[in-house]
Amino acid sequence: MLNKKSILITGGTGSFGKEFTRYVLENYDPKKIIIYSRDEFKQFIMRNEFKEYEDKLRFFIGDVRDKDRLTRAFEGVDYVIHAAALKQVPACEYNPAEAIKTNINGAQNVIDAALDTGVKKVVALSTDKAVNPVNLYGGTKLVSDKLFIAANAYVGSKDICFAIVRYGNVAGSRGSVIPFFQNIIKNGGTELPITDYRMTRFWISLRQGVELVIKALEEAKGGETFISKIPSFKITDLAEAMLPGCKTSEVGIREGEKLHEIMVTVEDSPNTYEYDKHFIVYPQMVWSESRKAKPAGRRVQEGFSYSSGNNTEWLSVEDIRNLLATVDLEK
Repeated sequence: MLNKKSILITGGTGSFGKEFTRYVLENYDPKKIIIYSRDEFKQFIMRNEFKEYEDKLRFFIGDVRDKDRLTRAFEGVDYVIHAAALKQVPACEYNPAEAIKTNINGAQNVIDAALDTGVKKVVALSTDKAVNPVNLYGGTKLVSDKLFIAANAYVGSKDICFAIVRYGNVAGSRGSVIPFFQNIIKNGGTELPITDYRMTRFWISLRQGVELVIKALEEAKGGETFISKIPSFKITDLAEAMLPGCKTSEVGIREGEKLHEIMVTVEDSPNTYEYDKHFIVYPQMVWSESRKAKPAGRRVQEGFSYSSGNNTEWLSVEDIRNLLATVDLEK
């Protein structure tokens, strides 16, 4: 599907962008991959990391806040992966206007530029924090999700669709709990702070996140939200896996933090279908019968919700320890 196609990734120098780029280059023969981001130094580093693929890569300096620049970058592009966002919860709380400019206005700019340039498909990365948001980051991503879903109402006769992929913190990602614990351990710490002993999280690897985006590119008809079926773990079990026999202290939940990661709400259940390895939340509104997705999965029961706290698949301490061996904490 991606062979001989042009693909653009906003925020392409981030962890996801690098993993997606490597996955596509190793499994397909794209015409080119355009890395669109605003940091020239990160582009320089990525260019050197992918030297063997330099004939397939293009680096485009730009900001999603700049619609004109996006429109120029999107010319001749088949698929867009929208990964650019301000993601740090405290930074968004302290700089709300900046979060809105990037996460909301930037999303609308991506939509407008895609509609105006002949892009075939746009997949936007979402987050569990957009579900019943309790912080500004989640609030901006909720609006972003709604914008991408509603964008399908404006395609007219154009051959384009917009879809969403949702997952939580990637295992080992910057600012998440695994590198936080690892830093304490590396510095000789023997006690790990736990915000709340009841806290749970989903475990998803960067590769699994990339594979879900590929599935959305292959299957989306317009307006769907794709969610992987992945295991949960308890934060207390993670602490035991990383530092066996360690002491722990409960320090209290942080501002804007939830006990559990939520992916599907009870309110979404009437439009949610289950498949072997994922769920799809279909749009409530249908803008064109010819583009209407025909679910092939099983509709979930009324009142269904999917969170890391009510999951049916759990990782043991030993499972976590084995998975930690696959996490690159040096990136």
